[in-house]
Order: sequence, then C-alpha cells, then structure tokens
Amino acid sequence: MGTPLSDVTFCVIDFETTGGSCETDRITEIGAVKYRGGECLGTFQTLVNPGVPIPPYITMLTGITESMVFPAPRMESVLGTLVHFIGDAVLVAHNSRFDMGFLNAALIDDDRDPLGNKVVDTVPLARRLLGSEVPDCKLGTLASRLRLAHQPSHRALDDALATADLLHFLLERAAGFGVLGLDDLIGLPRLDTHPQASKLRLTEDLPRAPGVYIFSDVNGRILYVGKATNLRQRVRSYFSTAESRRKVGSMLRVVHRVDHIETPDPVTAEILEMRLIQRVLPQYNRAGTTSDKYCYVRLTLEEEWPRLVIVKNPGTGRASAGIHIGPLPSRTAARLVVEALESVVPLRRCSVRMGRSYVAPAGAPVCSAAQLGVAMCPCSGTADAAKYSEVVQFIASALTADSSALFGILDEKMRALAAAQRYEEAANVRDRMQALSQALSRQRRCEQLRRAERLVIRHNDVVFELDHGVLLGTRLNEQMFTPLTANPSPVLCAIESLLVPASPPTSQSEPLSRELYDELMCVSRFLEAQARSIDIVECTGGLFSPRSPIPEPGGAILRQVA
Repeated sequence: MGTPLSDVTFCVIDFETTGGSCETDRITEIGAVKYRGGECLGTFQTLVNPGVPIPPYITMLTGITESMVFPAPRMESVLGTLVHFIGDAVLVAHNSRFDMGFLNAALIDDDRDPLGNKVVDTVPLARRLLGSEVPDCKLGTLASRLRLAHQPSHRALDDALATADLLHFLLERAAGFGVLGLDDLIGLPRLDTHPQASKLRLTEDLPRAPGVYIFSDVNGRILYVGKATNLRQRVRSYFSTAESRRKVGSMLRVVHRVDHIETPDPVTAEILEMRLIQRVLPQYNRAGTTSDKYCYVRLTLEEEWPRLVIVKNPGTGRASAGIHIGPLPSRTAARLVVEALESVVPLRRCSVRMGRSYVAPAGAPVCSAAQLGVAMCPCSGTADAAKYSEVVQFIASALTADSSALFGILDEKMRALAAAQRYEEAANVRDRMQALSQALSRQRRCEQLRRAERLVIRHNDVVFELDHGVLLGTRLNEQMFTPLTANPSPVLCAIESLLVPASPPTSQSEPLSRELYDELMCVSRFLEAQARSIDIVECTGGLFSPRSPIPEPGGAILRQVA
C-alpha cells in the first residue's frame, strides 16, 4: 500500500505577504494547521513584522496594516518554531509554488536549508478532479461552490483552514481513481488529460515493490519489459503528462495487459529484465537489445606471427587459444582498442595467413605500415622472429596481467603531443587510452567474478547465489524466491523458460559470451557499490581485486587536450 493516506500527517500552510515576489517582498502573516486521519492536531498563527512598508493595495486586500505588524516578531525569530511545527509532515498549499517560494526564501535569508518535505498542491489536484464542475480553481470559488466549512478571507489561518477542507474533499474524490497512498496522490495531477488514462485500471494490482513489469498487446505479444524499485509508481508514471517520449504514446495505445514479477531486491529485477529483453527482443525496448553488435578483439596466438583482429564471435578450436578482449559494445570501440595497442607495439597488420611452415615468397613487398616503421612485416620475410616474440609476450602480459608499462607509453606519447601543441593528435591518443582502459577494466571485473566460482553473498536480508558470476537464485529471509506466482498469466507462463540463467563458461580461458556479459557487469557494479555492506557466505574459488589496477587516463593533461 505504500504510505496510506490515513497515516499521513499533512501540514497546510498559507502566507500573507507584501507582494507577489519572494525575492523582493516579505511575509506579513503565517497560518498553518496539521491534520492526520481527518483529525486536527494543532494550529499555528502569527503576524510577522516584514521590515518593509506594506503597499496600500495589500492592506485593502488583507486588512493587515503596518500598525498591526509593527509589534509583531520578525521572520527570523519565528522560523525555528514554524519549522518545528511542520516537522516531517507533508506540506499542503493552494498554489504551493507561491507559499513554498516565500518559506524557502526566508529560510535561506536566515542561513537555513530549504525544506525537503514532500509537497501537495491543491490547485492541480482540483483541476484534475473538479475541472469540469467549477469555472475556475481559485480557493474562494472552490470553497463557495463546495460549501466548505471554512471560507477564505485573505487572512493566513482562515485560508489554511479552507485549504484543509478542500484537501479532505479532494482526498474523498481521488479515492474513486484508486488513490489510496501518498505516492498516488502526488502523481495524480500529472495524469491529467492523458489520452490513455482509462488504462490506469491495469495498474491497480501492481505492488509497491521491486520487480519487472511487462506490457503486452491483446494477442499476448510482449511489447516492452522494464524494471523498477516501485512497480506501481513506475508503471503509473507512463500515464503522466510529464512522459514525453514519442514511443510511449504509441505503445500505450496497443497495451492490453500489464504483468509483473515481484523480486526481493532491485538487482534481481535488473538481471531478470536483461534476460527477458535479450531473449524476447520486445518491439519497444531499445536498451539491452544491442548485444548482437558486440564484438571482440583477439590476439591470434595460434598463428606463428600473431596479430590483432576484430571478430564478431570468439574463436573456436585452435583459435580459442588466443587472448580475447570483450565483448566490446561496438566495432568503433574495438577499433580504438586495436589502434591503442598497435600504436605501442609493432605487430603485423597484414591479413595474410601465416602458418608455421610459411615462407616469404621471393621479392615480396614490404607493407606500408612497416615502411613507416610502426609495424613489422613477416609476410615479406623482413621481421626478426625473436624480436617479434618479445613484442607478443609484452602485449599478452599487458592484456592479462600488468598493463602499467603499456599505459605509461601511451601517456608519455599523449603528453609529448600536447606539449608540442598537436592537440588533435593528443586527443586521438587520449580517446584510444580511454577505450582500452574501459575494455580492460570491464574484462578484469568479469574475470574476478568467474574466478570466484560458486559464490554466496548476503546483502541485508537478501542472499544471492552465483555460479561464475551468473545469478542462480535469490533468497529473502531464507525463503527461495521464485519468479512466477502459483497462478501466472498466459504471458508469464510463456516466458517462464526465458528466466532460466544461461550456463556460464567454467574455463577461465574461454571467452565470455555476449548474453552473459551484461549480467556479469550488473553483478560487478552491485558488488562494487555495496562492498561495505556485503557478507560473503560461501566462495569455492577466489574473490579478489585484479592483480594490476587499470590506470585511469585523466588529470590536467587530459583537460588541456579536451
């Protein structure tokens, strides 16, 4: 239920001021009243000496004269008592922008922090619920038409009491829209005039809990899959006028059903979302559907003269003996990684297949890269095998163990170019360094999880069971979480098999698949963010940080290049 409205403490406030600008005008009177469950808990009312003249038209409107406020306390002496009276209550005002503007301006002038309380504005609520029944939503008009017990008089306490009466009337009316919790009340004005507002009924059974939500059409075809820490609030937000994405409108027009899978925590929800998106490829999902663009950078150690190549899929057979970096998000990222490595070591760049029995033909030309001195050219027979082997060993060590020497060379090159004011070339080196740093960092984070083998961790009351980084199951308070309920919908029955985790590779030398990469990175981010609050229950392998941290390109030199 979230926070039921009957348990919420509301503090209705109203201010009388010397004008309409919170920057130049001052408060002359404060009125506030607190309610919970329809019962009045207390009132607060005082005149305030604004320290500036009160314009005649304000006196005509409110009846407050300078002689009335002259003996009254100044605002700074009242603020402490007012803030204490408000406490952690939900603030309510008719046109809250005006009242909250003056209140926060006064707090800032007194070197206090602005209030962070939740705010309910009765103006947009009235427009949403009563717009067709009243000529306007002024407080006086609403109080008169609805025959409220208190009528506004442009005095702070009278107006606050009238606003409180209006709030309770609106709460009764909002209950017809399924508004029973505070989050629904705050979000209700944003649902105004939404063309698909009638489909809000699809959200009535959604819990306020973490999980995955699934939009499907009348034929049961899945249109969109998403995750949320609060399922009800997130799905209802699609019907908000603040939602401006074009695809949402077209999607909501064909949505016929909203299913959900409640999870014990947001991490499990994120992983289930990934699995469903990757295996269903819903029409309206974009994020998470690009794994087919992933690629790998491979050092071909199976060849006599290894080289760097960009491949769509990891090697098999003899080719699997090479060193794979990836998956990388795109060929552009992979190209930057290759360029970073080739700018440091003179690996061959030709694509000639060179087995162990390869003999360079007589008169074979030297490739252009070798002529420029940036690569060796074994295909022409001009390369020294021993020196080439040293280069391969250096790059293999940098990719799998210690990369500090590699990044040191790149950093020195970037600084030299920047010192020579060749900023465009220095920026290219910087971009390659960053691409290589990100690729190796992600690679080693995934390897860290794979080396842990079977890993059981506890975070708060949730226990996660992992196998080589892949989530096998989640337990909440020792009760095993099952994704589907006892009586799932046809849509959930159809996707049940898609929630099963993929089998992880057990060999450390076996490259990580595209499907598992995103999941392992999700788990890695969670472990990194919650490292101080996670308990390790079981670990059959080794869980440790990479042997050599990946340097982060940065500092003043990068800012200069940028």
